Amino acid sequence: MTDSTIDLDLHRGMAAQHATELRRLRSDVEANAKALQERQLELENRLLALPSQTWPEAAEKAHYLLSLFATSPAAQDPRRQRLIADVLEEFKRLSGGSDT
Repeated sequence: MTDSTIDLDLHRGMAAQHATELRRLRSDVEANAKALQERQLELENRLLALPSQTWPEAAEKAHYLLSLFATSPAAQDPRRQRLIADVLEEFKRLSGGSDT
């Protein structure tokens, strides 16, 4: 028995190495997607926890929803993309220039 590890990837053919890399990458992507989904759920729970007390707080909620909508097929129209960008910029300007 030896204490050194053996890198099995070095003993596989190129096709097997490629397949292994794809499985690992897919696994990473799935884990990242799950983590993102959990963070989104946490954010949404916090946004729902209390009603907004100020316009900037309400704008922050609207910013989040517009950002979600912007990734949907319905928002891919160039006019809608411009409207979304304009509204987000207006939120920023009207809330005193802070990032919303």
